[in-house]
Amino acid sequence: MRRFAAPTDDRQGGGRETPSPVAATCALGRKPVGRAASRGVVVGAVAVLLAAAGASADAAPGTVLSEPVVGDAVINSGHDVIVGITRNVVFPVTITGSDDSGLSFVDVDLKGPHGGFYTTDAFCETATACTTTFTVNAHPAPGSDDPVDLANANAGTWSVDALGDANDGDSVFAPGVGSFGLKRAARLTVNASPEPVAKGAGITVTGKLERANWDTYRYAGYAGQAAKLQFRPKGSSTYTTVATVNTSSTGTLRTTVKAVKDGYWRWNFTGTTTTGPAKAPGDYVDVRP
Repeated sequence: MRRFAAPTDDRQGGGRETPSPVAATCALGRKPVGRAASRGVVVGAVAVLLAAAGASADAAPGTVLSEPVVGDAVINSGHDVIVGITRNVVFPVTITGSDDSGLSFVDVDLKGPHGGFYTTDAFCETATACTTTFTVNAHPAPGSDDPVDLANANAGTWSVDALGDANDGDSVFAPGVGSFGLKRAARLTVNASPEPVAKGAGITVTGKLERANWDTYRYAGYAGQAAKLQFRPKGSSTYTTVATVNTSSTGTLRTTVKAVKDGYWRWNFTGTTTTGPAKAPGDYVDVRP
């Protein structure tokens, strides 16, 4: 089997940034990148991890074997994959299934908005499951003519197709066995002032929400988004939402609250279908009588 790629925060969880891992075969709608992955060969520097479970056995003479089944796909342990602008993000995809003779090989395709596409092969040393890793990025690679996997248009919901082969030679194609969010990383800042402040006086809390721009390899203000202003009293571990404020055209946030007690102020952005969540670190304000 040979499949060619078709013409495609910093993070609050989902996906793991690593300095320079190997990349899975990929392609974007705007330009082809990478090469096809083929069975028996690690192509495009694909890293394949095989999960161990029970071994398959040969069927007894006269036994009628069932067709192979691909049952499910688990992507990044059930979390969104969130990509910034400086490092590669590596995440696992596990395909599970069954066959009387045991699964031997799975070809995994990830398909996203506007032609986003990744593919890799995985041999299975298990009868029911195998796991392969994908590497994605949205940053330029020095010295490369075709350096970037992702464009802003590729952010959103991606689906997973799997082609599974059994040890007895049967195969099954399972489109849409899973889905996941591939999102642009976001980040938040906060500043609460004055510090200290008299009890009953006003505290002005400002901040800025930015998200990764996969087209320019920079962060830029995220306009028109709701962010929660949250407060955690001194000695407590729990934040409570005090107000919800929309970001300006440049992504800035600003509101005024009354000083009641010592504690920490932060902004909390829960994310969108294309952008991951972000929380600012708490800014402590000393309230004096």
